[in-house]
Amino acid sequence: MGNSSSKAARRLPKEKPSWAGTRTPSEQGSAQETRRSMPSRPLAFEHRTDAVEADAKDPQFMSKLSRLGPVQVDHHMRPVRPADYIQNMYRSRIQSEVEASPSHSTRNRLLAASLSELLESRKTIKSQAELQALAERYGIDVTKLTELARFINTPSIDGGTIVKTVNQDGEETLTMMAQWVDPKLE
Repeated sequence: MGNSSSKAARRLPKEKPSWAGTRTPSEQGSAQETRRSMPSRPLAFEHRTDAVEADAKDPQFMSKLSRLGPVQVDHHMRPVRPADYIQNMYRSRIQSEVEASPSHSTRNRLLAASLSELLESRKTIKSQAELQALAERYGIDVTKLTELARFINTPSIDGGTIVKTVNQDGEETLTMMAQWVDPKLE
């Protein structure tokens, strides 16, 4: 890391070491002589020799193959067609998008974000008529909304319980209590 000026300079030896080049032939002709001195055994054959046949025999492999027996083909099996799978995937995606679109929305079914907005808006209504209009706007029955609101609500802060604390590092922390808010209907 850092600049090259802060690094120590690399020093190379000035003389050739005594052991350098001992394994490499001194002349190019000696490499060819080394190849010629090797036995002239062919690397491949046109026909299978006895050595190749002996090498190909594996008694354990043959015994396992004979134990398995011949292949049994199930001719009644249905072929797998990737195109059908992809078409079914596209059909299900299109159906899902149609069901999720606002014009085809199912009654009494909401996404989490819409449910949160509905419950937050419910806190500010004053009359039964406003509750009916709110339920109609979100596509939910008033009875379902009141039944749901008995168990689910969005968090609201109780203003009288806010406590501000500062720790030794100067970090400020706010602590508050949540409260359940129901609308006051007339």
